[in-house]
Amino acid sequence: MRSGGFLGVVLILLSGLVFGAGSVSAAPSCPDRQAPPPPVDTSEQAPPGQLSPAPLPVPAEPVGGARMGECGLVYPVGASTPPETTATSWVLQDLDTGAVLAAKDPHARERPASLIKTLLALVVINEFKPTDVIRPTAEDASQECTCVGLVAGGSYTVDELLHGLLMHSGNDVAHAFATALGGVPATVGKMNAMAASLGAKDTRAATPSGLDGPGMSTSAYDLSLIFHAAMQQPEFSTAVATKGYQIPAQPGKPAFGIVNDNKLLGSYPGFLGGKTGFTDDARHTYVGGAAQDGRRLAVVMMRAEQRPTLVVQQAAQLLDYGFRLTKAGVGSVGQLVQPAAAPNAGPTEATEATPSKATASTEGRQRDAFGTTGWVVTLVVALLIVAGFVLGRYRRRMR
Repeated sequence: MRSGGFLGVVLILLSGLVFGAGSVSAAPSCPDRQAPPPPVDTSEQAPPGQLSPAPLPVPAEPVGGARMGECGLVYPVGASTPPETTATSWVLQDLDTGAVLAAKDPHARERPASLIKTLLALVVINEFKPTDVIRPTAEDASQECTCVGLVAGGSYTVDELLHGLLMHSGNDVAHAFATALGGVPATVGKMNAMAASLGAKDTRAATPSGLDGPGMSTSAYDLSLIFHAAMQQPEFSTAVATKGYQIPAQPGKPAFGIVNDNKLLGSYPGFLGGKTGFTDDARHTYVGGAAQDGRRLAVVMMRAEQRPTLVVQQAAQLLDYGFRLTKAGVGSVGQLVQPAAAPNAGPTEATEATPSKATASTEGRQRDAFGTTGWVVTLVVALLIVAGFVLGRYRRRMR
């Protein structure tokens, strides 16, 4: 073999090595990775003269660990297969440690529907005291329902309105909070700042209530982050765990009761509360948590359907599966990132979320700091040096 041919073979082999490594590390193309599916109606059309926002950038590395970037079902090695659901994506988390126990396409970007009210509630809890009084306007009281039935000019405490927001998903309450927070655009800005401080990079609120709007998106992973933070706030955890509540009398309207929309409350063992949502574009969305045997778990479901099984029953099956995983001790598949700023420290500008120690150790096991590409390049250079040395000795012997 001539020396040029030998070197050519070496280079071909090395280039194959490099491109092979690149194809292995390349991220798969997942559905809804950048944005939710096209809307089915005109609810997301931008106002005349305005453009719809571009999709949020997709992080180069999956937030929460390498396996959070996988499509389809994500569950621990050696664990049983998760139950079938109608949800496009879902996440099971440990409410105490933030460990992601199992998931399905966790970063798929979907529409939140009324689950975005959990983010609004965090902003409200951050800015108001429970005893502060809010007086709804006529515009607040006339929102597209579901509505609690607020009276324009009435007087309601923040705590009373939080119960109406979270138990009965009142869009009139959401708008009343937005008015008190400085208007809808200002409130949406505060919600997005809060999401950014939590590390929720898939989330853009477009409306305070969860009604579809231009650019609205979130993910099961992000809503898990938001629910995890919200459940640490007593005002929130108390409201979602309340089965029945009395809204006080107002001028021209007697007192009346509301009942929690979450049907697992009082029927699923140890249920802690949660939130339901629906729009034509979002379909059914759901979050709920439960405590059993000293463990607190929560599930988020996105774009689910009520048939052949009710969404709440599907959620119960996923919670059952999560508790089986914790008993089996099979480990986790990811981690919720720690917030860049505590939720009660006030909305901040969008910042990078700092991974928790558990996240850092998980990612450390999955890839080192140098990266796969770095090691491949080093190997290529080393092989080229060795090939050059061998080729030089071959030429000297030929002479």
